[in-house]
Amino acid sequence: MKNLVLPAIALVFAFVIFDIAYSDLEVKSRPSVHSCSGECYQNYIAANGTIVEQQRAAAEAAASASPAELGQQTYASCQACHGADGQGGIGPQLQERDAAFITQALTAYKNRETRGAQSALMWPSAEALSERDIENLAAFVETL
Repeated sequence: MKNLVLPAIALVFAFVIFDIAYSDLEVKSRPSVHSCSGECYQNYIAANGTIVEQQRAAAEAAASASPAELGQQTYASCQACHGADGQGGIGPQLQERDAAFITQALTAYKNRETRGAQSALMWPSAEALSERDIENLAAFVETL
């Protein structure tokens, strides 16, 4: 029994510290919803809409976006290797490549085909893309 007293005290102490820290946790880019109720919550709803309304607006925005605009969002994960403007870096330059080339390359990578020395770096990225993602990404890269 004596062996359990110290771990029990440590566990209670840890929960108290966690509760104090969590209650003051604030994400700077988002309003705190943990301490927002009553009038605060009503003001948040008036300014931002309900969760369902926010999701519906996001879906409508995505539906009205062009393939290149949707591809630009996907390209954010490509920038580290191919550069913000497709100028190249770790990966090859994508500027001045047409959509057919990008579609062919990404489809080959998705099928784990070897296209060059760095093919293995592209396989996981391409596997995560749907056919529509590939089309959108190709449309965006063509605008670079």
